[in-house]
Amino acid sequence: MKIAAIDIGSNAARLLINEVKINNRKPEFIKLNLLRIPLRLGMDVFTIGKIGPEREKMVIDSMKIFSDLMKIYKVDHYRACATSAMRDAANGNEIINLVKETSGINIEIISGDEEATLIYENHVAEGLDKEFAYLYIDVGGGSTELTFYENGKMVYEKSFNIGTIRLLNNLVTMDNWKEMKDEIKKNIVSKKPIVAIGSGGNINKVFSMSKTKDGKPMSLSHLKKVYREFNELSVEERMSNYNLREDRADVLVHALGIFNNVMSWSDINRIFVPKISVADGLIHNIYSQLQHKK
Repeated sequence: MKIAAIDIGSNAARLLINEVKINNRKPEFIKLNLLRIPLRLGMDVFTIGKIGPEREKMVIDSMKIFSDLMKIYKVDHYRACATSAMRDAANGNEIINLVKETSGINIEIISGDEEATLIYENHVAEGLDKEFAYLYIDVGGGSTELTFYENGKMVYEKSFNIGTIRLLNNLVTMDNWKEMKDEIKKNIVSKKPIVAIGSGGNINKVFSMSKTKDGKPMSLSHLKKVYREFNELSVEERMSNYNLREDRADVLVHALGIFNNVMSWSDINRIFVPKISVADGLIHNIYSQLQHKK
């Protein structure tokens, strides 16, 4: 069975295609393709309140490509979800209708809480050491999703309108930060030591740059060190010194700022980066729904 997930975020759109095979009665998810297109919808939406003509065309053209790829791979089931930017765009529904007409793809706009719940579909809690509590931090362009696990169960989830594209455009207020800090101080508490699990393209990039072995955590002190180094460089210097694309170089420092704040306020000093995403969660969600129907 082949399943596809489309995640249309504030910074980029992703198409993930997986083949699901049953191995020893358990599903095995094999990645066939992952395509990322830096649409940067948040650049329009968070400044002018809607998606402008140029990015609107990019969305429509990208969805045609995604549709063609799904046909080539003979995808059996798919789900397409849009998050923060499309939620806030005045013309979001209009563009969704145009996408349906031009590519046949049906896009759902999901809430921040649904986005956080999709993280749970990755079965993150399975196999975690019960000696610890875990805070899952997913940093996107428009929002940050926090999901807290204790004793293998999700006990708290919340979405905050603090994201890298919003920060890039100076659209995050002190009140936004205060709300996040207060929520964390109130809800992210445990008698067990808490460790973080990070997701999103930015933390994945920092992890790969750190040369940390898979399965090993990065320290908060390392994230703070990278933040200081990047903060002193221009976007052009980050691109040349670290071989980064422009659409990564300009937001990476903002993502690090979010991770640093969340971890500091939660008294967390290390973070695991298992390279899972909303798209992975969507794949698991589709598979679970199909099994439930059976």
